[in-house]
Amino acid sequence: MSRDHLTINRDLWNRDAVNWVEVGERLWSLETPVWGNWSHPDDGLNLLPADLTGTQAIELGCGTGYVSGWMIRRGAKVTAIDISTEQLAVARRLAHEHGADITFIEGNAEQTGLPDAAFDFAISEYGAAIWCPPDVWLREAWRLLRPGGRLVFLGNHPLSLICSPLNGAPCDTTLHRPYRGMWGADWTEVEFEPSGICFNLTFADWMDLFATIGFAVTKYQEVYAPEWSSGTRGAVPADWAKTYPVEQVWHLHKTA
Repeated sequence: MSRDHLTINRDLWNRDAVNWVEVGERLWSLETPVWGNWSHPDDGLNLLPADLTGTQAIELGCGTGYVSGWMIRRGAKVTAIDISTEQLAVARRLAHEHGADITFIEGNAEQTGLPDAAFDFAISEYGAAIWCPPDVWLREAWRLLRPGGRLVFLGNHPLSLICSPLNGAPCDTTLHRPYRGMWGADWTEVEFEPSGICFNLTFADWMDLFATIGFAVTKYQEVYAPEWSSGTRGAVPADWAKTYPVEQVWHLHKTA
């Protein structure tokens, strides 16, 4: 991948930020988190520890900042970074309205400029988890975490990518692209809903990368659409996502 994904994705999110204001407002208002494109209940996923009192936490690619808001409510001291000026403007407004003291940084989650070993917990729901090259942003997350620190991230399941037509149409039950050598996809010029450049890996490549960087896997989860779901979200039909995993969650900890 040689294209300038940072500029492409930043410009995409600045243009599209207006379409996520209502979603951000709704999610900020929730007492109990929901996750992913299908608003999967937190029960059973548990991406956030129930008690974050005294925890230094960072959200990598925060968007409108609702995950940071949930962490504040659980007692964390939170830093959140995003590359989009427009997304951060919404995040700052909503944090002010909810009385959440969050340190927002406009910057690149691949190179935050923050000190080494400054955080106990890091999280990315989409954000850096899909919009940044894994070998880059994961190394930065490792650097930011203290020994034993935890990283949780949620993004697209590899199966949803290889079942997605090359023109960006909703995914189906045909394998449209190779699994071997997977790196992600460039959606900038597709026919349906251009959505920038995203990244993903095969399971073996994820595991090899974690081990190379210095992360151990605590838990891995595959996420399906809830039974009540209908329609299409994020170019994934509900009926497909009830049968095949649409998202994945990695729970990691820094081993050294």
